[in-house]
Amino acid sequence: MASTSNENQVACFLNSANEAAKTILETAKEDGFIHVFSHLDADGVAAAGIVGKALFRLDARFRIRITQWIEQKIVGEILSDKPQLVIFTDLGSGYVDLLSQKLADFKIVILDHHQIIGKESDNFVHVNPHLYGIDGATDVSGAGVAYFVAHSLDKVNVDLAPIAVVGALGDMQDKYDQRMLGGLNGRILEDARNSGLLTVEKDLIFFGRETRPIHKTLASTTSPFIPGISGEEDKSLAFLASLGIKPREGDKWRALRDLSEEEKKRLCSALADHLLSKGLRYEVSNLIGHVYILNREEPWTPLRDAREFAVLLNATGRMDKSGLGIAVCMGDRGQGLEGAKKVLEDYRRTLNKYLGWVMEKPERVKELENIYVVSGEGFIDDKIIGAISSILSGSLPNPEKPLIAFSNVEGEDIAKISARASDTVTSRGLNMGEIMQVAAERFLGKGGGHNVAAGAQVPIEDMGNFIEIVNELVGRQLKGERIGS
Repeated sequence: MASTSNENQVACFLNSANEAAKTILETAKEDGFIHVFSHLDADGVAAAGIVGKALFRLDARFRIRITQWIEQKIVGEILSDKPQLVIFTDLGSGYVDLLSQKLADFKIVILDHHQIIGKESDNFVHVNPHLYGIDGATDVSGAGVAYFVAHSLDKVNVDLAPIAVVGALGDMQDKYDQRMLGGLNGRILEDARNSGLLTVEKDLIFFGRETRPIHKTLASTTSPFIPGISGEEDKSLAFLASLGIKPREGDKWRALRDLSEEEKKRLCSALADHLLSKGLRYEVSNLIGHVYILNREEPWTPLRDAREFAVLLNATGRMDKSGLGIAVCMGDRGQGLEGAKKVLEDYRRTLNKYLGWVMEKPERVKELENIYVVSGEGFIDDKIIGAISSILSGSLPNPEKPLIAFSNVEGEDIAKISARASDTVTSRGLNMGEIMQVAAERFLGKGGGHNVAAGAQVPIEDMGNFIEIVNELVGRQLKGERIGS
């Protein structure tokens, strides 16, 4: 069950957003240079786009950079460039100690929703729901935090509320009943709906609902991943034929939005039966839920459905084309959007290739006492391992066990680790962010995140021992033991 926040907590959080807005406004008025760093996933790209648009409207001087994590190179870049203000969006809270040690003299604004590690310098303005007892894993995303600051800067930025909704969906924060957004995200939804920018409906939830022929929608779905249909267009067509659902009307392919209510019910029932026959009971609940439609976006484009929009942003970030995603968030519906669509197609093919590789051999998903482990073995790109772990975690035989997936970082002797846990097991006290932090620090690495989704970087030579430690820590935490210092 997702958490709700009381009005006092919300008021304190909004006050901190106001403080951040004041700091940004002061720097912009003094014509100071602002350097923005954001995370490479959909939420991070959305957050960067929101901050970028707000700064553009202030006529501020700024630069945006997308990164997987904060490392020495980034610290060196800041020391060299000497910006008057550094803004971290959708990252920063897990690196407070590093930033305090290396950049204590810089003016820094952190707009994040991840669990906080360390104590910041007095020069830092830190906006994070966890500081006020609000759950950053379910109630507001990095893009949402950025939105509250942008809205505090200028009410005209209410038009960025749909981008914050996209970020929250990209971070899979739709944890309330039937894939609904709640908590502080609910306030953002309210802003978007009251401004006529967004409509919420209940429907089948699939990528390509607005844009793709039905058989391609089914074949390209990875959440839920449907064995025997995902990645298989011919089998998808056969599946529809067996249900008497015509994929074409005349010479035009039909999209999911074109199906009648009766056809949707038939399709949903058959998919549920298929998933159950494969032992994927948990995935059945992912078939139907709340759908978020962005009213000002053109029908038949991947921006009309907020979840499709999130996948497009994720694709640009993971495929090293984040500039396109940021441009789209800031309003580019020309070359930026066309470029992002091409990247999206490449991303879908890449995901299906990696998922097919994992599924090809059962031993590639190893089950230990308390966790599942997937090794990318140098095959899966380290920037995409997070997306792979998110997809695979929904189709595990035992949803009570978290998944740890990792891959080598190209050209470096470190591994990028992505951890995912179900709401069921986190409700029993499991916190993957804490486990990743504690385990990584034993090998002089870095870890953190949320209770349900976290990550780490450790030397590749230590991965065997790291996995053993994580397996042990999960077991200990589920027994109620404290694992931190």
